[in-house]
Order: sequence, then structure tokens, then C-alpha cells
Amino acid sequence: MIVIVGGGITGLALGHRLEKAGEDFVILEGAPRVGGVIRSAEVSGRVLDWGPQRTRLVPPMAALIEELDLGDQVLTAPKGLDLFVYRAGKLRVVPFDVGAFLRSDIVSAGAKLRMLAEPLGAGPDPRERVSTFFRRKLGDEIYENIVAPLYGGLYASDPDDMEVGLSLAHVLRELGIGRSLLLPLLRRGGRVAPPPACSFRDGMETLPRALAGALGDRVHLSTRVTALERHGTGWRVRTEGETGTETLDARQVVLATSASEAAGLLRPVAAGAAEVIGGLRYNPLGVVHLDAETDLRGLGFQVSFAERDRALRGVTFNDSLFARENVYTAYLGGALRPDVERLSTSALAEVAVREFRDTTGYRAEPLAAEHEWVPAWDLSWRGLSGITLPDGVTVAGSWWSRPGLPGRLGEAARVATQLTGATARGGAMAPDRGGMKGPGGHPNAPRSRTEEAASATEEG
Repeated sequence: MIVIVGGGITGLALGHRLEKAGEDFVILEGAPRVGGVIRSAEVSGRVLDWGPQRTRLVPPMAALIEELDLGDQVLTAPKGLDLFVYRAGKLRVVPFDVGAFLRSDIVSAGAKLRMLAEPLGAGPDPRERVSTFFRRKLGDEIYENIVAPLYGGLYASDPDDMEVGLSLAHVLRELGIGRSLLLPLLRRGGRVAPPPACSFRDGMETLPRALAGALGDRVHLSTRVTALERHGTGWRVRTEGETGTETLDARQVVLATSASEAAGLLRPVAAGAAEVIGGLRYNPLGVVHLDAETDLRGLGFQVSFAERDRALRGVTFNDSLFARENVYTAYLGGALRPDVERLSTSALAEVAVREFRDTTGYRAEPLAAEHEWVPAWDLSWRGLSGITLPDGVTVAGSWWSRPGLPGRLGEAARVATQLTGATARGGAMAPDRGGMKGPGGHPNAPRSRTEEAASATEEG
């Protein structure tokens, strides 16, 4: 039997793959619900999402939706919605083609001229900071007002604390970017065109619920894994649930959990790996859903890194994205303002309302406010390149590879291939030992260029 620890989207998607392959497996989830960070609820008659607000209809996502018969539940964002960056008192459109960039007011004419020298600069060094790479290639102004809010916003992180080899190299590689960022874009017609954004009528939790429903009694809720122990050539998994304590014997164990949970289970059997994984930093994020009657139309906005004093780092326009009337989701904190962790939920709501008015000019009322924590993908990830996991144990959490739902589906596919290959050979699966085939990082399964482009504008 294969035991998957964690009923978030990665564990469920992995289970879906294993079921199609005819494998014997079980998913153990400590909470009374599936989905992990993907959570939806109706508040004051509005559908609200915590975690990702949307995903992209990349081919693997579209295929999964079809397999789960969710087509009639899908909401697709209207075409032509703009993404904005707030800078110097104004929401400015982010240009996604060269012509729009030349006409835009998001940066000065001098910054645009500076970009012409981009192809002359050296390519990425895996050991340099992400901020250093983009600043030397594109200049400070484009970095602070376009790259940093969009790329840093994906991780709620600060590219000053991120390393190219850890968090950016795989994106550049899959997009076919070597020395120049600009030339490959021009060869593709000078335009970035990610797949459509989508959600579901009852929120993003529709997807994990449907996966769990399709897997039936293979998913065990309110079943917390308390220990992993060596047992012959496999593992004994000890659990605690509503019916008491139990043990399961497993050929393979997959930890599709948060880093802290994985570290806790690994500590008695792989102390070195547990120390590294337990040391990965998560950034604090305040998520506040707002009720506001506005004329705003678009995907949402991120806040320029030149506006470092603001707690507000971005807003999703659920109203125009998916016709969720007057709903806007504000994100506060992240790496630039970790102090939001100390604010009460009521204080979070007050700050969100005030800064939403400052940036958009519109009044708002809070619908809900919560604290969340997201993997930082900062320099603490360096240690993953050297960890060794025990035979028969692998990890597949969002902290291990590829943020975003398309990335989670890709990770599930990769692990399923490894697991089914190990079963076919009749032996234990070799641990995924890290190493990016270069300085720093850890393995990342290849994805299509469409999926990589989707990740660059994913669920914020």
C-alpha cells in the first residue's frame, strides 16, 4: 500500500493519478475537510476563497476538470481584463506586449530606453539574488514597479532574499530564456498571453472536494499521522483519529503536507532532513475580503516595491473576475511587512479598509479577515539541495516544488510516475535527493511553457 499523508490538492491529485494506475493507496488527512489551503465559504451571501482565488486553464487543469465532470461549474474570467500596479498615487496598467509597454505610464521613458540594453547583459547566475538579476538586466525602475510586485507577489516574498537557482531558474529554463529576457519574447511576437483565469461557482474548494468524492473511502478525514517507523522493507504508519489509534503498513509514504508537519514526522527517522525542512521560512499574510461598490475592472493590482511602507501588497478584483458582486480580496504583509503577523484580525481589517481607500479611492467594509502563511522560497531553501530522505519516503508539499495549482498537478504527476515505476520494479523508490543539476535548488519536473507562463500570473 502507498500511504499519502495530507489531503490538500497535491495529495488528492496524486491519489487521482494512482487510482488510474490501479495502485493500492490511502490518503490520510488530519483535518475534518480536504483541500488544505484551498478553502471556500459563503459569507453574507458571497462566495469567498482563502488560499488561491483562481487558477489557469492550462491543459492538465482542463483535463482534470473534464475527468471530474466539473465543466458546468467552471467560471472563466472575461477576456481583456487588465492587471495593475499601484505606484505614486495611481493604478497603472501592466503591459503584456511590447507595444503596450512603450505606450504605458508604468515606468519613465528613461527606464524604457534602459531596457534596450538588456540583451547585452550576462545571463542568470544561479547563485545571485533574484533582485540582483532583474535589476542588472532591466534596471531599478522596471524591477521595482513591474518585476518585484508581480514575481515577489507570487510568493508574498522579497526577491532580495530569493536566489535565482532556488526559485527562478526553472521558470527561465522552461521559457527557453538563456542570456536575454527580451529576445525570446520578441521571437514569440512580443506578447505574453497566459491561459484564461478560472474558478468555480462555489469557489476553488470545489476542485479538492470533487477529487475527494471521486476517491471515496480511500480518503480518511480527521486521521492524524503521529509517527513513521521502519518496518521490514517498508514503513509502519501510526495514526490517531476519531476511532482511536491505528497502524498501517506501507511500501511507500508520501508526505504531501506543510514543511513543519513533514519535519515533525521525519525527525525520528531522518534528523538531518527534518532540520533543514523545519527551518524553511513561511511569510505571514493577512487576507481580508472586502465589500466595496466600485467602478474598478480588471484582474486586480499589486503594489510597487517603491511603496514599502504600505501593509497592503495586492488586491484581487473578484467582482469583475467572476461576477462576485462587490467582492475584493486584499493581501497584506508578506516579506516586506512581516509585522502583520502581530495584528488581530480586526486590526487587519481596519488596515485593509484604510489602504484600499488610499489606493483606489473607494470605501469598503470588511467581510472576513484571517492570517495565512505561505512558503517564502527564500535563502532558507538552500539546504534542500543536500538533504537525503529514507528509501520509500518522498515529499510533495507546495514548499518542495512549483507554487500554484498547475505546479501542484505537475508535482502529483511526477511523484505518481516515480511511485508506479518503483512498484513495477518491485522495490523501494529512490529518494528525491535534491540538486537542480547545477548550483543550488532541488529537482523540478519539466512543465510546458504554457504552464510556466501561467505560474507567472498565478492565483494572487
